[in-house]
Amino acid sequence: MTRPVKAAELFVQCLEAEGVRYVFGIPGEETLDLNEALDASRIEFVPVRHEQGGAYMADMYGRLTRSAGVCLGTLGPGATNLVTGVADAFLDRSPMVVLTGQADLERMHKESHQHIDVVSMLRPVTKFNTRLYSSRVIPEVVRKAFKVAEQQKPGPTHIELPEDVMAESVDAAPLPARGPRRRPEPCWPATASPAPAPRRRCAGLPS
Repeated sequence: MTRPVKAAELFVQCLEAEGVRYVFGIPGEETLDLNEALDASRIEFVPVRHEQGGAYMADMYGRLTRSAGVCLGTLGPGATNLVTGVADAFLDRSPMVVLTGQADLERMHKESHQHIDVVSMLRPVTKFNTRLYSSRVIPEVVRKAFKVAEQQKPGPTHIELPEDVMAESVDAAPLPARGPRRRPEPCWPATASPAPAPRRRCAGLPS
């Protein structure tokens, strides 16, 4: 039986179980619980001057290590600033997990300050894209986000983190850490079609 923890702490434990070493981004009011949990973990939070820079850093981390790079932005303009870097990773098949803060679930309406439907905005440039409605599904959602991001063909995935969900108390634990991951080498020339054998000339026939 596990002891209840704050959902943000469980989320960070799940990131650790996925082997995450760095999170690139900018904190915001809606991500304070997550940033506090990161500060108490083995994961290094790397602050950037602009969210787009954080997305590109996660993109490059994914390309160099073939493990998903992780970037973080807050709601509204913080999330929109991530889009160009996320789209670049999508087009170039770079594994990435994008985290965005969001207002409380009950505040998600047109009059809410800085609320944008980030899930719909990122749908065209992500392989998997979801909003957390309950803290109890955090382990499964995090595992799926990383698995989908890193499997062929690699690309970005996105999890939106409403502030009230991340502040919940939850009695759950991360899924067991994954074993060594099979990362296929580039398909050329291993699976390329073999070159045709040269034709042999027959005596008396034109070449």
